[in-house]
Amino acid sequence: MRIDKFLKVSRILKRRTVAGDACSNGKVTVGGKPVKPAYRVKIGDIVSVSFAGGELRFRVLCLDEKVNAKEADKLYEIL
Repeated sequence: MRIDKFLKVSRILKRRTVAGDACSNGKVTVGGKPVKPAYRVKIGDIVSVSFAGGELRFRVLCLDEKVNAKEADKLYEIL
């Protein structure tokens, strides 16, 4: 699954375009390296997203594309 889609499906970011912009601007890293929106995220990847108020680091646990809002937090584990 693409990183921009994962960020949207997991409800970490509200819209896929916002996720794509964050990736393009270097605010999303996987394993410490900036990634583009088309990066294929894998289970076990450590992702870091920089926000104005800080940073969110999490590990990818599942790559399910169809998840409801209540189950979205099961896709990742906050570190």
